[in-house]
Amino acid sequence: MIETYYAGSYWLARPESAQACAQRAERFFHLLGRCDSAWTRWYESADSLEEARKLEFTTDAVNFQKLFAQRESQIGDGFLFHLWTGDDLEEMSGVDGNCGHSSLHLSSTCVLKTYGEGSLGERVLTAPVMTDVLRVMALAWDPEWGVATSDAHRDAAVEGFPHAGTFVGWVMYFSRLRGTVPPLPAPVRIEPVEDKGTLVILTPERFTVSNPEHVALAARVHELLDRAGLLRKLQPWPTGPR
Repeated sequence: MIETYYAGSYWLARPESAQACAQRAERFFHLLGRCDSAWTRWYESADSLEEARKLEFTTDAVNFQKLFAQRESQIGDGFLFHLWTGDDLEEMSGVDGNCGHSSLHLSSTCVLKTYGEGSLGERVLTAPVMTDVLRVMALAWDPEWGVATSDAHRDAAVEGFPHAGTFVGWVMYFSRLRGTVPPLPAPVRIEPVEDKGTLVILTPERFTVSNPEHVALAARVHELLDRAGLLRKLQPWPTGPR
């Protein structure tokens, strides 16, 4: 079985202007390009790969504001974007995001679908790169929670809908709004992200659902994080000073 992976960050009910969202998006893509050179050139979507190749997108705040001014890039009082990169259909990566809205029912997100198998997949699907990606998301978007993990493990470990914030993955981010991360068993590593929150990295090698030791470790960490009150659905963003 070929496992696919993604990295995502999530937060709820934090209204922001198109300008503020554009500035966050610019910072995210700038920092993401430092994680790996494969994430430095981005394109908009089209009906075919050939047409999309003509739609290179410069990821600065001015361009994002222009994008957010388009009706199809608006959702309620917030904004949407989708960009992709890659040399062929087998080795493509994409970012989907929505931000700025006040909805209590739709979370704001930034989700990176990573490269699959192949040389690029081997290069980026490592604990250091995925940790850097989540750190970048935390710095740019200031989410409540984030995860980089295997789709297969998420689907196997979660009963029902996989609500953001309620399950364990390979690499996780917890905003300090959610509480303090407790001590966790080896080989789990914990790293701070400035004054914003904490990263939790389950394994130094690629986490996979086909490895029973990985699955058992994830279950143990789930128990400890749940006991500490860190695994819960997203809460509306506080309106006062943090």
